[in-house]
Amino acid sequence: MRQTLPRWADVALLPAVCLGVALLVAGVVVALVGQSPAQVLAALVQGAFGSARGLSYTLYYTTSFIFTGLAVAVAFHGGLFNIGGEGQATLGGLGVALVALAWAPLLPAWAMLPLMVLAGALFGMVWAAIPAYLQAYRGSHVVITTIMFNFLASTLLVYLLVNHMRPPGNMAIESMPFAPSAQLPSAQTALAWVGVQWPSSPLNTSFLLALLACLAVYLFVWHTRAGYRLRAVGASPQAAAYAGIRPQRQVILAMAISGALAGLVGMNEVAGVSGKLVLEFVSGAGFTGIAVALMGRNHPLGILLSSLLFGALFQGGAELAFDVPGFSRDMVVMLQGFVVLFSGAMTYVIAPPLAWMLRGAGLAKAHRG
Repeated sequence: MRQTLPRWADVALLPAVCLGVALLVAGVVVALVGQSPAQVLAALVQGAFGSARGLSYTLYYTTSFIFTGLAVAVAFHGGLFNIGGEGQATLGGLGVALVALAWAPLLPAWAMLPLMVLAGALFGMVWAAIPAYLQAYRGSHVVITTIMFNFLASTLLVYLLVNHMRPPGNMAIESMPFAPSAQLPSAQTALAWVGVQWPSSPLNTSFLLALLACLAVYLFVWHTRAGYRLRAVGASPQAAAYAGIRPQRQVILAMAISGALAGLVGMNEVAGVSGKLVLEFVSGAGFTGIAVALMGRNHPLGILLSSLLFGALFQGGAELAFDVPGFSRDMVVMLQGFVVLFSGAMTYVIAPPLAWMLRGAGLAKAHRG
């Protein structure tokens, strides 16, 4: 008998159990190094959600993780493992900056900002479509090519900033600041329009764009024929081909949408926070998106919740290093690592006993095989 989880348990219960196990193991390790697990957890939650400013930083991190998590999920549903989120987000930010520097002095914000969204998505899409083509028509594995394209994107950004986009006489490796029409309103500014006072923070209106992206991905993947074809190829390329679906086209489509989503990170970081193109603005969000998608079980709702969790870990972890004496930044990374471990590889260890317990309670079925 093979134990399988029902869909609701796979999407909701399994990630919650994995998180609980990760926190339990992390608590044991924290206790072994002489810290109080309860104090550490309370400080983490307080730092992430205990104030309007802390919540703002949490949602700011969450925004980028939503984009990259959705990018990984769409590729996964097409049977692909996109590890190129870092490079695609980098190119997306470059596209946002090029459009902003070229046209922002001439166009108002209502025209400029949608153009920047399209540019970020298009640049990320093209950067992802190249490895997709190499796999679909030349047999190169997308995992290898996307990893290589991460390095190429980073090198290209450095070259352009140092040699072409840096203002003359400026020692900092960054572009000139964007015109006001190319800068996304901050949460503080947007909420002030409706009479709500909010502290200054990096949180900006790209968070709303991330929520729209979650809805769009859900509708596309599960409520359109194109999404069905993409999932069919992801489940079995041979069966899909027998049904008349061309797997090569679906590989290109899945990676193009994936790259477009990753490219939208540029709106959060470049248009929403920096107001100019800078080095290292992605800051590992592409790789974190892999863990976000795994923990969210590649479903937009799960990705939204897991992005919020990782945003809380990043923000609350930063506060931990200040608020808890003797709790170093390395210990914060350890906490994050446990969550990644148990939300990724350890799901295959935790899922069978969880399915067995649900079957004993009459909530799951066993399958022969």
